Amino acid sequence: MVTNVGSLDRALRFVIALALLSLLVLLEGNARWLGLIGLVPLTTATLRWCPLYTIFGINTGAR
Repeated sequence: MVTNVGSLDRALRFVIALALLSLLVLLEGNARWLGLIGLVPLTTATLRWCPLYTIFGINTGAR
Protein backbone atom coordinates (compact mmCIF):
# COMPACT_ATOMS: atom_id res chain seq x y z
CA MET A 1 0.00 0.00 0.00
CA VAL A 2 1.47 3.27 -1.13
CA THR A 3 0.51 6.33 0.90
CA ASN A 4 -2.00 8.41 -1.07
CA VAL A 5 -3.56 10.66 1.61
CA GLY A 6 -1.82 13.98 2.32
CA SER A 7 -1.60 15.99 5.55
CA LEU A 8 -4.52 18.35 4.92
CA ASP A 9 -6.68 15.51 3.65
CA ARG A 10 -5.75 13.45 6.71
CA ALA A 11 -6.64 16.27 9.12
CA LEU A 12 -10.01 16.78 7.43
CA ARG A 13 -10.72 13.06 7.67
CA PHE A 14 -10.00 13.12 11.41
CA VAL A 15 -12.37 16.07 11.92
CA ILE A 16 -15.11 14.42 9.88
CA ALA A 17 -14.61 11.13 11.71
CA LEU A 18 -14.89 12.79 15.12
CA ALA A 19 -18.02 14.65 14.03
CA LEU A 20 -19.66 11.44 12.81
CA LEU A 21 -18.60 9.44 15.86
CA SER A 22 -20.08 12.13 18.12
CA LEU A 23 -23.50 11.14 16.73
CA LEU A 24 -23.24 8.02 18.90
CA VAL A 25 -23.53 10.26 21.95
CA LEU A 26 -25.70 13.07 20.63
CA LEU A 27 -28.52 11.18 18.90
CA GLU A 28 -31.07 8.87 20.44
CA GLY A 29 -32.62 5.66 19.18
CA ASN A 30 -31.46 3.73 16.16
CA ALA A 31 -30.29 6.86 14.31
CA ARG A 32 -27.29 7.12 16.61
CA TRP A 33 -25.71 4.06 14.99
CA LEU A 34 -25.16 6.10 11.82
CA GLY A 35 -22.22 7.57 13.71
CA LEU A 36 -20.32 4.33 13.12
CA ILE A 37 -19.80 5.52 9.55
CA GLY A 38 -17.12 7.71 11.14
CA LEU A 39 -14.90 4.65 11.45
CA VAL A 40 -14.26 4.73 7.69
CA PRO A 41 -12.59 8.18 7.54
CA LEU A 42 -10.84 7.46 10.84
CA THR A 43 -9.32 4.28 9.43
CA THR A 44 -8.27 5.86 6.14
CA ALA A 45 -6.72 8.81 7.96
CA THR A 46 -4.82 6.54 10.32
CA LEU A 47 -3.51 4.28 7.55
CA ARG A 48 -2.86 7.24 5.18
CA TRP A 49 -4.31 5.08 2.43
CA CYS A 50 -7.70 5.31 0.75
CA PRO A 51 -8.86 2.46 -1.50
CA LEU A 52 -11.09 4.80 -3.54
CA TYR A 53 -8.13 7.08 -4.23
CA THR A 54 -6.27 4.06 -5.59
CA ILE A 55 -9.15 3.15 -7.91
CA PHE A 56 -9.51 6.70 -9.26
CA GLY A 57 -5.76 7.44 -9.37
CA ILE A 58 -5.90 10.30 -6.87
CA ASN A 59 -2.90 11.12 -4.70
CA THR A 60 -3.01 14.07 -2.29
CA GLY A 61 0.21 13.06 -0.51
CA ALA A 62 3.55 14.54 -1.42
CA ARG A 63 6.08 12.09 -2.77
